[in-house]
Amino acid sequence: MDRVCLIGGLRTYVGLTGGVYKHVPAELLGAAVLKEVVKKYNAVPQQIIAGNGVGAGGNIARLAALEAGLDETIPAVSVDVQCGSALEAVAMAAAKIEAGEADVIIAGGFESTSTQPRRGYNANHPDYKGEETYSVAKFMPNIHRETVMLEGAELTAECEHISRAESDPWVLRSHKLAAQAAADGVLNDIIVPCFGAVRDEGIRPRMSQRLLDRLPCVLEGGSFTNAANACLTNDGAAFVLLTSETYAKAHNLAVQAKVRCSAAVGGDPLVSPKSAVLAVQALLQKAGLAHNEIDCFELNEAFAVIDVLCSRAFPGHEDGYNIFGGALAYGHPYGASGAIILLHLLKSLAKRGGRYGVASVAAAGGVGTALLIERC
Repeated sequence: MDRVCLIGGLRTYVGLTGGVYKHVPAELLGAAVLKEVVKKYNAVPQQIIAGNGVGAGGNIARLAALEAGLDETIPAVSVDVQCGSALEAVAMAAAKIEAGEADVIIAGGFESTSTQPRRGYNANHPDYKGEETYSVAKFMPNIHRETVMLEGAELTAECEHISRAESDPWVLRSHKLAAQAAADGVLNDIIVPCFGAVRDEGIRPRMSQRLLDRLPCVLEGGSFTNAANACLTNDGAAFVLLTSETYAKAHNLAVQAKVRCSAAVGGDPLVSPKSAVLAVQALLQKAGLAHNEIDCFELNEAFAVIDVLCSRAFPGHEDGYNIFGGALAYGHPYGASGAIILLHLLKSLAKRGGRYGVASVAAAGGVGTALLIERC
């Protein structure tokens, strides 16, 4: 059986909602990266698999591929697992290659919260309340609120007895490491400058405890979740190139890592941040590895409670955890984040000379996705 090779990939800078990409539709962000991945690796993909969470619907991956100028004979499929979309797209691509159904696939995702459409229920739907529109989808039965993800972080903090004092250091660490990575330029070779972007807009080099202490909870009646320990909303795109071992050798492609396995789990949708850790635990059990055998972790830190849960579940990994900072600093363009952290994981393993790396994302609705790679 051919092993699945992770050749590499690219991402955009991550923009804030209404920021540098405010007039750039999601498919154009995706197209900009797709075009450069094909060019960089001189590879003609047999398929594009792309995640997107809040776009206009339809097969938006196909639209992005056509916008990128890819040959119309190359099929594309869209994946919507919300926050976990891009990582699930990569897992799907790896499974296809491992099964012998393809030799080369580009997978990842893209998102534009700046241009996402507003939606409304059809009058025939039982949830119809007139002409009211919404931007956040319904993730569980009987509950449909714009604040549901923030409520999930708040409830997780309450159930797991996580205080701001325990989570604040993770917020500060994320911005500090991301700012240092930007200053050192360590991620420059995986970034596609496009549409005028020159930096990741969410990074705050001057984030301080004094500022954190002043921030109010963003939920009425809440006490934990604020504008710093919950990530902002963002725009961005990221894709990776996956091939079979045979294809990589035949085309003289340098392989950065092999995809060992993936895992997807379901958990309580009311406390969806917990699914990131559940997915890692399922992945490690599947791979027959202990957590202390993992050199680098990249968990999409949509909320600081995820950092705390990870540090409790897998102690002793602080030095190898999100070493260039995480989503609390960079932001979280939902459909793209899984591919972004996978690219950062490759960089982390290379910097530390590590062997095994794990990427994991907790998604809306209580779905966790995780991927294990082995550096070559």
